[in-house]
Amino acid sequence: MPNTPEVSSLTLNRLSIYLRSLRQLEEERVATISSQELAHRFHLSATQIRKDLAQFGEFGIRGVGYDVAQLALRLSRLLGLERRHAIVICGIGNLGRALAEYWGFNHGPFAVVAGVDQDPRKIGKRVGTFVIAAPDEIERLVRETGAEIGVLTVPPSAARESYLALVDAGIRAVLNFTLQRLEPRPGVRVKNVDLRINLEELAFHLGG
Repeated sequence: MPNTPEVSSLTLNRLSIYLRSLRQLEEERVATISSQELAHRFHLSATQIRKDLAQFGEFGIRGVGYDVAQLALRLSRLLGLERRHAIVICGIGNLGRALAEYWGFNHGPFAVVAGVDQDPRKIGKRVGTFVIAAPDEIERLVRETGAEIGVLTVPPSAARESYLALVDAGIRAVLNFTLQRLEPRPGVRVKNVDLRINLEELAFHLGG
């Protein structure tokens, strides 16, 4: 993604929330909205909205507010969503299959274009828009499809090998659903997703 590296993950997450909120306003044919109105409608913080957007320049007009369509377009560009991002999945088990068929992974700028699995019983079978290939086909698949995002849904023991295969094939960003933490490689972004952390946070708030 072409954004400057000093932008925090929390800020980027909030920009995504703002964009989804603006898309909803577009569907409702809302033309302009103030930060206060935006915050009130979507349970956000007006101060945080203004602070986040100020990092990227001037967006609103004092006394008028934000042009909804224009702000949505600028946020889309900031988040690198103005072009297609092809995805390859390593590990087509229950989670990998679900992600391959998930609407959010195959809508707008995102598209799952390939998947690999080491189980010979799965190789050659169709899932979503692709036919499952063997792991040693990753380099060819990335080259032919232009994939730049890799998703790891393999067992933890296979995570490092799969990660390195993706990186060596030219993948520049990896979404890691395994419990294995991966060694950083120059020029490659890794986002670890551990659903248990969220569940444990909820368990904490539920109390003993």
